[in-house]
Amino acid sequence: MNLTDVDDKTIKGSQKEGTSLKDYTERYKKAFFEDIEKLNIEKAEFYPEATNNIKEMKGIIKKLLEKKIAYIGDDKSIYYSISKFKDYGNLSKIKLKGLKAGARVNQDEYEKENVSDFALWKAWDKNDGDVFWESDFGKGRPGWHIECSAMSIKYLGETFDIHAGGVDLIFPHHENEIAQSEGATGKKFANFWLHNEHLLVDGKKMSKSLGNFYTLRDLLEKGHNPASIRYLLLATHYRQKLNFSFKGLESADNAVERINNFIFNLKNAKSGNSKSNVDSLIGKAEKDFEKCMDDDLNISEALGVIFDFIREINKSDISQKSADKIIKTMKKFDGVLGILEEKEDKITENIESLIREREEARKKKDFKKADEIRDNLKEKGIILEDSKDGVRWKNS
Repeated sequence: MNLTDVDDKTIKGSQKEGTSLKDYTERYKKAFFEDIEKLNIEKAEFYPEATNNIKEMKGIIKKLLEKKIAYIGDDKSIYYSISKFKDYGNLSKIKLKGLKAGARVNQDEYEKENVSDFALWKAWDKNDGDVFWESDFGKGRPGWHIECSAMSIKYLGETFDIHAGGVDLIFPHHENEIAQSEGATGKKFANFWLHNEHLLVDGKKMSKSLGNFYTLRDLLEKGHNPASIRYLLLATHYRQKLNFSFKGLESADNAVERINNFIFNLKNAKSGNSKSNVDSLIGKAEKDFEKCMDDDLNISEALGVIFDFIREINKSDISQKSADKIIKTMKKFDGVLGILEEKEDKITENIESLIREREEARKKKDFKKADEIRDNLKEKGIILEDSKDGVRWKNS
């Protein structure tokens, strides 16, 4: 996963704040890693930073110049000649018929109407301030598109399997990545492209002007569970627009609680023999879940498999041995979901004493005192559940 720590946006942002580019981007990198930790997102093996891979970018640009696929513009910047790449537009279905010879664009991001040669290396000007690198083709900085090609090729190889990103990056960014990478190497860049759709908020595009713009931190400050936020974000297929709403987040809360309560109840299953064919239910659930995920990551159907499995198990009389097998299966599923509570339930002697005191009060039918102790324990983060096998507790 690339960290774009130099482009038009970061330079403008750092200059507006009057701080160095490094200090400006460092703050966002730190926040990014803190947020993916909270969302329990599996770490990539590499997080290359653009500013640490300028040498590789210059190497690709040099190859493109040698092949005459790139050229030096009258502004001393280096541009990619898209007319020299016959497959340009295949990913985004952009038509090149209206392309004007010599039409160029120097910005990192632009609209589909600007089908033009794009900048690989931007010659330094006063607007860049102290952000520049020396090169054989002059003082300047890389364009955004070449950064991603250089880092992908360095860490994944000249051809790799899966390239992901948002639908808004198909053109121009991903189209340009393909052109410059394949132009330099002569090999296919990526075998598969996974583009996720936009996020909506209450049916509208998320924007600060509409006041419906939320960061992860905004939601956490409102007291929402990060596991529920994760569940909500992953529960919709990546190629469908996800409509975020607080009602939807409440439903995600309930789903996460249901799954964790299911595990909690299994851990407290009494010993004995299961009357149902648990192994058969487990085998079917694992097979169906994998089949759904193999079908273009069909997470909605996969979640349906999990809840059908939970429903079937809840109908059954489960022994502790079978419960252990079911928990193991749920942990396999959680390799995708990442929402199970991993914390160990522990209580102090004082808490244990209060639980016993409440049980005594219940036996004496002093329900007022029993309720007071239950409420007191809840404030301390201990949830009590009364069952036919006695009281059970868990950390909230």
